[in-house]
Amino acid sequence: MSDRLSHPIFEKSMKKTHTILIPSMLEFHMQLFESVLIQDGYKVEVLKNYGPSVVEEGLKHVHNDTCVPALLVIGQFIDALKHRDDVDKVVLIITQTGGGCRASNYLPLLRKALKKAGFGFVPVLSLNGSSLEKESSFKLSLSLIRKLVAAIIYGDELMYLYNKTRSYEKNKGDAHNLAKSWFKNLSGQFEKKKGLSFKDIKKNLYQIAESFDKLELDLSEEKPKVGIVGEIYVKYSSLGNNHLEEFLVSQGAEVNVPGLLGFVFYYLHNMVFDYKFYKIGKLKSKICSFLIKFMEKYERVMIDAVSKTKFEPMQKFSHTLTLSEGFLSHATKMGEGWLLTAEMIELVQTGYENIVCTQPFGCLPNHICGKGVMKKIKEVYPDANIVAIDYDPSATKVNQENRIKLMLEIARENIEKRKNQEKEENLAKKQAATTISE
Repeated sequence: MSDRLSHPIFEKSMKKTHTILIPSMLEFHMQLFESVLIQDGYKVEVLKNYGPSVVEEGLKHVHNDTCVPALLVIGQFIDALKHRDDVDKVVLIITQTGGGCRASNYLPLLRKALKKAGFGFVPVLSLNGSSLEKESSFKLSLSLIRKLVAAIIYGDELMYLYNKTRSYEKNKGDAHNLAKSWFKNLSGQFEKKKGLSFKDIKKNLYQIAESFDKLELDLSEEKPKVGIVGEIYVKYSSLGNNHLEEFLVSQGAEVNVPGLLGFVFYYLHNMVFDYKFYKIGKLKSKICSFLIKFMEKYERVMIDAVSKTKFEPMQKFSHTLTLSEGFLSHATKMGEGWLLTAEMIELVQTGYENIVCTQPFGCLPNHICGKGVMKKIKEVYPDANIVAIDYDPSATKVNQENRIKLMLEIARENIEKRKNQEKEENLAKKQAATTISE
């Protein structure tokens, strides 16, 4: 323990002796992050403990007025520690946003909970880009950043194509098995220090897209297309959103979850906007502008790879960036800020007019940037069918699913209306053509 600090810190020597525990969130990305960090010399484990005990530990050790993401992440950590024999050889890692969000205070909140639970000796690492917790920050080298960017790109494409195919597969499980085989393939490449150069990434992205394009799909039935947006944790974490994606698929819907790369772009653009609007952080603005251009190169390749298939590719973030104009200023950056609004509009424009907006208890910014703009979005896009679902330990899963089912019923009615309208239009065209020929 540091003489200056009242809490244990991660020492360099711990890299070889301690296992870094990562809270679960993005299934596709986390497996790749785990492989990348292991390849970089770290001992890493993504937590997989779910269930009521996680919520119970969170409620027991965190104030019940705290936001749901903090409650669940801290609950998952403590629940995991209580079921391990090597608690003296583990380190916890958690993100800090650095903005006007409770996530900026997750570390002291977690440390307080650990002490209360009898694990005050466990070091905590901070993953942030805002110069917070300098003594406890996870150090990101340029080499590691490049590897993590590759993992994000791979994860985004796999998640996108998996969701494009899983609801239509003729042989149940094909999409999941294909995704699983690619995780194994990419992890194997990482172990051999391959798959991380731009040339390798480009080759892999095209092969991934081609392999999903070859899956046997039944596209004869039009299914409700549903987009998922919201606060980043409940948007991506099955623990946080009660397995929302699985539920939607079980109800016969096609799911679209905007990729993690969009959030990274959002974060970087906010640094640029800080200088644009407030004239602060000039150097950060230049660095972030460089990183944006660097990552756009990878984004272009991913989009081009998907465009070579039968699937509609994802949009460029440079386009997404413009969509919140007229709804929210780019200065609105608390929580998911303008990105949340832009993603809803993008989903509507690309055919996913049915949207579940995941709203965690205690996250005021996302309620404002989500629920607060829905009325205006519906005025501009009348076909938008948006439902805001609150995720709170006191909210019942049955109530959440019933509200989603109602949204899906409206979606199916809209599909039938559209089909009937098309039939009427085609009939009118035939009758007009017959009249002209007579």
